[in-house]
Amino acid sequence: MTTPPARLQNSRRARERRDLWVAIGFLLPNLLGFLLFTSGPVLFSLVVSFSNWNLQQTVPFRWVGVENYVQMLHNSEFWLYTINTFYFLLGMPIAVFGSLFLAVMLSQKLRGIVIFRTLFYLPSFTSGVALMILWKSLYNPDFGLINAAIRHVSDLLHLGITPPEWLLSTKNVLGLDVERVAVNRAQWGMGARDAIIIMGIWMGIGGNNMLLYLAALTNVPQELTEAGELDGASSWQVFRHIVWPQLAPTTFFILVMSFIGGLQGGFEQARVMTNGGPAGTTTTLSYHIYTKAFEEFQIGYASAVSWALFALIFVLTLVNWRFGNKEVSY
Repeated sequence: MTTPPARLQNSRRARERRDLWVAIGFLLPNLLGFLLFTSGPVLFSLVVSFSNWNLQQTVPFRWVGVENYVQMLHNSEFWLYTINTFYFLLGMPIAVFGSLFLAVMLSQKLRGIVIFRTLFYLPSFTSGVALMILWKSLYNPDFGLINAAIRHVSDLLHLGITPPEWLLSTKNVLGLDVERVAVNRAQWGMGARDAIIIMGIWMGIGGNNMLLYLAALTNVPQELTEAGELDGASSWQVFRHIVWPQLAPTTFFILVMSFIGGLQGGFEQARVMTNGGPAGTTTTLSYHIYTKAFEEFQIGYASAVSWALFALIFVLTLVNWRFGNKEVSY
């Protein structure tokens, strides 16, 4: 005869199994979507990277082992596009600290400050493609507003400045050569890469990073800042020694995510504004993967490049986490 405690235990187990199946039922659509559209294609691309799969079927399909990876490492284009990818990260520190500066300004208790917060964040609601088309017009060397302003100031002050050609120029502030991994003095100047960086800084300063810093600033204990002010600390000293350490977790998160996003980015800018030109100077690894896969139909090689990009991001993220997390206290 079943004892009451045993019946209660069996009933509890039956209820737990029923709740488990109900939970699985709710989670199953999302799980199937993840398996079919995320993890499945990712694993498939890893398998394909060891083949010579070509959608044009110009060569018979066969497994080539690590041949795609070896070809990639010996391909000068891959290294040039890797340099382009890292070059675009030059604007990341400016955008991050610009977001911090703007958040500090917008955290002041002033009348109508909410309106200014809305205005600065408003461009984030606009489609990225629309903004890039707008900036492409601004960068037009003949009738763009930027060069028109430069010409006006130059004529007014008699400076004799020749405006850059922006998206049509291969020049850059580091003087990187176009055809090889080297520095070429003739390439010093402002060109397409710098134009995209400037646009990225403008788009990034008033975006989500600003909101994260605003949220972090509201969580800074007010008694700490008041204590610093009572001790005679200046506004800069209060920020440097009290507020800034409190923002360390937020800064660490923003830097890591910006670094990952920067290494993955560059596709939209290249596709909309330059088509990867001029002379491949705005082609990043993400756009290189696109062109190899969907324009040249070299799926095997494109998959190898995508996994090389993943390995690069993974290793550098571990390095950031290992050394950048030391100064962060949660």
